[in-house]
Amino acid sequence: AEYILHIPTVLNNLGPILPSFKLCTFGETSLLYIIRKALTEEKQVSTKTSAADLVTETDQFVENLIISALKEKFPSHRFIGEESTAAGSKCVLTDSPTWIIDPVDGTCNFVHRFPTVAVSIGFAVNQELEFGVIYHCTEERLYTGRRGQGAFCNEKRLQVSKETDISKALILTEIGPKRDPETLKLFLSNMERLLKAQAHGVRVIGSATLALCHLASGAADAYYQFGLHCWDLAAATVIIREAGGTVIDTSGGPLDLMSCRVIAAGTKEMAMFVAQEIQTIDYRRDDEN
Repeated sequence: AEYILHIPTVLNNLGPILPSFKLCTFGETSLLYIIRKALTEEKQVSTKTSAADLVTETDQFVENLIISALKEKFPSHRFIGEESTAAGSKCVLTDSPTWIIDPVDGTCNFVHRFPTVAVSIGFAVNQELEFGVIYHCTEERLYTGRRGQGAFCNEKRLQVSKETDISKALILTEIGPKRDPETLKLFLSNMERLLKAQAHGVRVIGSATLALCHLASGAADAYYQFGLHCWDLAAATVIIREAGGTVIDTSGGPLDLMSCRVIAAGTKEMAMFVAQEIQTIDYRRDDEN
C-alpha cells in the first residue's frame, strides 16, 4: 500500500522523461536519433535463445540509457530489462516498484531496416501493472496508458474494437523465437484454425508491442502469441485494458505476466473464442530463466 501512494510522485518525476519520447530527447541523448540512425547502418548482430532471437549493440545501449536515467530519479526501484535478463539478471517480479523495459521491440525488423520498431516501458507496483509507455520510433507515435486513467496515442484517446464475431475479425500474432518442426507445425495449425473459422485475416508485423497497440487503437480485433516476454506485455497490457480491451492467458484464465503467452482482444467474447481454438506452444516461463 505504501508504494501505491508514491505513484503520483513517480509520474511527476517522469515529467522530463515521458514527454521526451515524443520530443525525441532522453536526458541529453535522442532515442529517436539513435534508433533511426542505427536503422540505416550496418549492425553488430548476435543471437540469444535461437538463430531467430536477435540482439544488436543498439538494444543494449538503449536499455542502459533508459535504466540509467530512471535509476537517477528512482534509485530504490527494481528493473527488468530484455537485454539485462539475456545477460544473466534474474527476471523476477516482486512487490517492489519495478520498471519492465524492452529497449528495441522488433529487433529482427530493426536488423533488416523494416521500420516497425518500438521502445516499451511498463511500471508495476505490488505486482500490479500501473502504467505503460510505448513509442513507435519511426512514426513518432507515443502510446500511453495509466490504470484507471485511460489510454492515448499522441494524446488522442484509444478505444478497442467491440467485434465479437470471428468472421468479421482481423487477428494479429507473432511467431516467437522457436523454429523446431513441432513448434512450426503448431504455429501454422493455429493460424489455419482461425482462418477456417472465417477470420478476415491473420497478420504478423514483427513487433508484439506495436501489434498490441494496433489492437488498443481498434485496428485489429484480437492478438495471441506463445513465446513473448513480460517486457513485450507489461506496457501494452495497461494500454489495452485502459482502451476497454481484455488481456488474458491462452487458457482463458487471468493473465500471468511471466508465462510467455497471451490473448488480447477488444471483447471478452473474442478472447475466449481464440482461447478455445488455438493449441498451446510450450515456452519456459520468464521467472524460470
